[in-house]
Amino acid sequence: MTHNIAPAAESATTRTAHRRRYLMCRPEHFTVSYTINPWMEPANPTDTAKAVRQWEALYDAYLGFGHEVHLIDPIEGLPDMVYTANGGFVIDGTAYGAKFRFAERGPEGPAFMDWFRDNGFTVADPVEVNEGEGDFLLVGDVILAGTGFRSTGDSHREVGEVFGKEVVSLTLVDPRFYHLDTAIAVLDPVQGVENGGPEKANIAYLPHAFDERSRSILAERFPDAILVSDDDGAVFGLNSSSDGYNVIISPRAVGFEAQLRERGYNPVMIDLSELLLGGGGIKCCTLELRR
Repeated sequence: MTHNIAPAAESATTRTAHRRRYLMCRPEHFTVSYTINPWMEPANPTDTAKAVRQWEALYDAYLGFGHEVHLIDPIEGLPDMVYTANGGFVIDGTAYGAKFRFAERGPEGPAFMDWFRDNGFTVADPVEVNEGEGDFLLVGDVILAGTGFRSTGDSHREVGEVFGKEVVSLTLVDPRFYHLDTAIAVLDPVQGVENGGPEKANIAYLPHAFDERSRSILAERFPDAILVSDDDGAVFGLNSSSDGYNVIISPRAVGFEAQLRERGYNPVMIDLSELLLGGGGIKCCTLELRR
């Protein structure tokens, strides 16, 4: 594990870190006992203690960068609760709850909604199947919404009605990248000030994870996006977390690391290989709480 928190070299673009609020869940009950995505193989042994140590490295990194981290208590029998990004989607103090596709994760939805209510969020109960920030990403003032494997297209309409924002639907076609946050990384999620002018929200993405229509939409809306290689996508390089400057990524995504440095970001390498056995990575373990 390498934490590179030194200032980046001078570049044409000056990036600014923004303080974030996150929700995480300690993986005390993590294991792989069923299969709901191509990464999960119950026959392969998992090491819960190792998963906890890797998760703690991510937790400590967030605190080290000055971010605020809240915790939801893990529930025995729900090993995937560690992937808090799937538990809802939060903007301006309103939490749109999750309604999971698979029965194995179904009880997580009410557990997360209870946490939101207990912590002062307004909760919008979902009618449609959706898996929270796994398939909904806020980029500037637009919601990118994924479908194809988990969240339904009707949930895209529902999330738009809840938040009153433009929703751009994108279709995933590779089952390894079953959530939108495995194929897109939001690098500059909010508008800020950069070099005396407005900062432009931008992303990195894996082109082959999407159908042709979605690729065209992404190319038109994000002409400056970082296009990530299949090799880096396959190690969940895009399942990353950015504060606008520090981008936490898999240490195996070496090409993506170089691309980020070229754009003036500070890549921070944290290994969550044990949690990848359940089909989740850095972003999966991180739900943003936007007040």
